[in-house]
Amino acid sequence: MTTAKTNSSPPTEPGPDLIRDIAEVPAVEVITTAGLHLMSAAAVKLGLGDAEGDAARLDLDEARKLIIALAGLVTASAADLGTFHAGPLRDGLQTLQLAFREASPIPDSPGQGPGESLTGTVHPR
Repeated sequence: MTTAKTNSSPPTEPGPDLIRDIAEVPAVEVITTAGLHLMSAAAVKLGLGDAEGDAARLDLDEARKLIIALAGLVTASAADLGTFHAGPLRDGLQTLQLAFREASPIPDSPGQGPGESLTGTVHPR
C-alpha cells in the first residue's frame, strides 16, 4: 500500500494588505468586470480566441446563453454605468451578436438573435 505524502503545515493565507475588500470596490467596476468576463467567454465559445484550435471550440448554444446574459447586464445597468463605461460594453456586445450571426449555419431572423429582444435588432455596420 502506498501512502501519499501530506503537508502537515496549515495553508498560508494572504495578508490583509493583499486582500482587496469587496466593500471598497465600486459597483461600476464590479459590473464592468462581470461584463468583460461574459464577453470573453462568449468570444471563446464563438471560436474567436487567439490560440490555435479555438475555432474547434465553437459552441453556439453556450455562446447564445452568454450573449443573452451580457445583453441583460448591459441593458439593466446602462443608466447607472453612464456612457463612458456602458459604451464599450455595448460595442462589444454588438460585435459578439454580429459574430454569432456570421458563425451560425442558419442565422436567426432579424431581431431574434441572442440578446436582440433586449437590445433591439443588430445590423451589420
